[in-house]
Amino acid sequence: MPPKKVAIIGGGVIGLSIGWQLAKNSLDVTIYDRDWAGQGASWAAAGMLSPRAEVHMQESDLLQLGLASAEFYPEWVDELESDSQISVDYRTHGTLMVALDRDDQAELEHHYEVQLALDLPVEWLTGVEAREIEPYLSPRVTSAVSCKSDVQINNRLMVQALIQAFKKFGGNLRQQTSVRKIEIQNGKAIGIQVQEDFIEADLVILSAGCWSSQIDGLPDWVRPPVRPVKGQMIALRMETPPILQHVIYAPDAYLAPKGDGRLLIGATCEEQGFDTKITAGGMFELLRGAWEVLPSIYELPIDETWAGLRPGSRDNAPILGRTQIKNLIMATGHYRQGILLTPVTCREISALIMTGQTSNLIAPFMLERFA
Repeated sequence: MPPKKVAIIGGGVIGLSIGWQLAKNSLDVTIYDRDWAGQGASWAAAGMLSPRAEVHMQESDLLQLGLASAEFYPEWVDELESDSQISVDYRTHGTLMVALDRDDQAELEHHYEVQLALDLPVEWLTGVEAREIEPYLSPRVTSAVSCKSDVQINNRLMVQALIQAFKKFGGNLRQQTSVRKIEIQNGKAIGIQVQEDFIEADLVILSAGCWSSQIDGLPDWVRPPVRPVKGQMIALRMETPPILQHVIYAPDAYLAPKGDGRLLIGATCEEQGFDTKITAGGMFELLRGAWEVLPSIYELPIDETWAGLRPGSRDNAPILGRTQIKNLIMATGHYRQGILLTPVTCREISALIMTGQTSNLIAPFMLERFA
């Protein structure tokens, strides 16, 4: 039988999406967020859904999880937009991965061969062909790989939509409410300690992003090995018509145009603990990397700068599913793929809770792999 009362620790897109589906299934769900819901890594992301572009030599289980989530995305977006009445700017222009010199091209050719070996729908383009698609690309672009099936979303609108949908079905959202401790008795999670109050729960879901390892009460062997990985980003304001339609993966930056006229440039990858300072060096490297492939950004005004903390696990893959503590489920450690993996995480964790069955898709991502 599904639990009656569920406590979710963490109100990012992962916690919100699971909460939405559980509330929709008539469970009593409360989400607790230490700050404002969805204002951490979920807010800081670029919203790119690029499992084909980002395949590299990543472990096949993670690739399959990403592809499954990408395939499920259109249906999931339809349901979310219907329940929330908020558009999330789901864009289907695709991704271009570009090379600027001989070394870039050799790396891109290797990447392309991996994509072909995995039977992914990609196409090799010359620099001229790439500029026919995106005329403002630099003349220095020598070649590109087109990933037409990759898409993107406005993650900030996605956060708003998830909050609205969660509340629509009776979900209780408690913001600026830190969970101090998960209460465990006889190998079973029985509730949480919030400030000075104990709150009983039939099920506790830990989805607190890079703070997941900081919550008291867990034995060391159940504490998720999740750390913060800093990412600085910058948003420029494009004029009309916009200078870019596709997401661009350049050697030293990525560029993601949004429907609201912003052009997001990201992102640094820094092991700096919980530091979120914006640095001159970080901004310089991002702008240089973007300018090399799209020189027109030189004239664009700066809209915003920010830094987020990605939750990276020890192997940079998510931690999903049951733990050795009864009634404690984890959905954390999504690292750079949180927005991409939200639909599949939402679907699989909700199904696990409602049926008691762990699917083959998420079985490789259980916490026990680190034992």
